[in-house]
This record gives sequence, C-alpha cells and structure tokens, in this order.
Amino acid sequence: MYLLASRREGTLYLGVTRDIVRRTYQHREKLLPGFTSTYDVRRLVWFEIYDDPTNAIEREKQLKKWRRAWKIELIEKENPDWKDLYPEIIR
Repeated sequence: MYLLASRREGTLYLGVTRDIVRRTYQHREKLLPGFTSTYDVRRLVWFEIYDDPTNAIEREKQLKKWRRAWKIELIEKENPDWKDLYPEIIR
C-alpha cells in the first residue's frame, strides 16, 4: 500500500499493489493513463508492506475514508520532508 504526491502537501493518490517498485515506476514514467498522469502525481511519500493482500486491501479501504489532513499527518510522521522514497525501494 502506498501514497504518492505531486509535491509537498499537493495532490495525493492512495493505491495498493503487490509490486511497489513496478507500480511506482509506472506512475513516475506516466506509463498508464489516468489520475496520476493527469495530475503529475509521481512522488512516493509513504508506504506500508503487507504479507497478506486481504489485509492490504482492508487498510486501503480504511485510509480512503480518512480526511486529507489525517493522510498528511501519516506522511509527515514518517517522512516530514516529503522526500521521494522511490530511490530507497529500488536498492
């Protein structure tokens, strides 16, 4: 599960995937048409890893109901500078 942002406190996108490296790359390179391509949402700012896809999907549903301020707080708790985490996950 992951959150992408266009910039600090910019447009947010919440998603779930079984391959975060591949999926983040697709968003970054605008390989798939849609929301992230349209709004230039390419910076990986937060993620959680789950062993069980059912748990990841449940967590995604939970966070989709959250207020924007709560999502920003979640990001800033672990990534206060809104640093792009993609380089860290491809190592």
